Amino acid sequence: MSYVKFKPTLICSLYDLYGEKKNIMKKLIIKNGRILTPFRDIGIGSVVIEDSIITAVETGDVNIEGAEVIDAGGNYVSPGFIDLHTHGAGNHDFMDATMEAYLGAAEMHAKHGTTYLLPTTLTSTNEGLYDTFELFRKAQKANKKGAILGGLHLEGPYFAFNQKGAQDPRYLRNPDPKEYMEILEKGGDIIKRWSMAPELPGALEFATELKKRGIMLSMAHTDATFEEAMEAYEYGFRHITHFYSCTASITRRNAFRYAGVVEAGYYNDGIVLEVISDGIHVPQPLLKLLYKIKGPNRLMLCTDCMRAAGMGDGDSILGSLKDGQRVLVEDGVAKLPDRTAFAGSVATGDRCVRTMRDLAEIPLVEAVSMMTESPARVLGIDDRKGSIQVGKDADIVIFDNNINIKHTIIQGNVIF
Repeated sequence: MSYVKFKPTLICSLYDLYGEKKNIMKKLIIKNGRILTPFRDIGIGSVVIEDSIITAVETGDVNIEGAEVIDAGGNYVSPGFIDLHTHGAGNHDFMDATMEAYLGAAEMHAKHGTTYLLPTTLTSTNEGLYDTFELFRKAQKANKKGAILGGLHLEGPYFAFNQKGAQDPRYLRNPDPKEYMEILEKGGDIIKRWSMAPELPGALEFATELKKRGIMLSMAHTDATFEEAMEAYEYGFRHITHFYSCTASITRRNAFRYAGVVEAGYYNDGIVLEVISDGIHVPQPLLKLLYKIKGPNRLMLCTDCMRAAGMGDGDSILGSLKDGQRVLVEDGVAKLPDRTAFAGSVATGDRCVRTMRDLAEIPLVEAVSMMTESPARVLGIDDRKGSIQVGKDADIVIFDNNINIKHTIIQGNVIF
């Protein structure tokens, strides 16, 4: 691959991580790294970054006078991980509704290779949700050391009661135009994704409104039949949240079998499935089945992690410190205190990729693409995120063969 020189016409202006225009262009070269674009492994090469943008990708060595240099030491150079479903990390939950929680969770995720994420809510009061909106806007501007807070993912409150999982049943309800229009008005353009059960009364009308606003629609916590899921697809649902978790499969009624959301997810090639790839929520045989049927382009990885991510075993809280429920972390997952069910993931981005390579036994390039290009594409930000290409944002992670993170670079800034 030949060296591609930077052309100012590729972009109108350059901005740093925090939205402030810079007068001096910073140059950074990542050398001696095995580059995963992630469409392919191009071998040992160099990535050139000028300010916040990738300006060259080359299989050889590059020298630019005055540039800062990072020697990758033969380790992998990958696009930064993108997590569209996370509730927190580092003993912080986004529902804590504090600046410390947002910044602390974003920083912990960055340490584990995630450069862009959508903070995800739990079912709550509308007042609590509006407080979250206000805080998110402030945290988005204040964030200087963590993964980019790209927008909010609202998980609920429009869920099937039988598939509530760890969601608080007090707040489950059907979509009501008076309510959701107010939420949309107050949320504005920070709402990027909304997960809900498409079979609920009023859900498809609600979906029409979300689609009109360009908000990503995802089926979740649902008892929908195959037919209802396929109808939801026609209304704009292109994704299924945490596949296999709280998603209905084959049921029997009056002795007859009926297919469900799981079967629709496998059948419809237009549906991208989100997978909690901690190796526990979805075990090895199902990870292999998902890969065999859907392939890497129709799978995206997520952590769906709670505050205990990055912490270790012991007692923790699912949800906010004020209104959450006590859980126990052991065996690499959070459980209800009586151990009757899982209560949340404690995975981080690096673990998700590692699990797909080592447990599901798929090529590293494809495992990386599921945590980078796939989520960028489904969210509609792949024009600037999710791959190492000239003209795209310099969100890059360097990791060793065990997927241990060595450096995290966000829009050209070396965070770790």
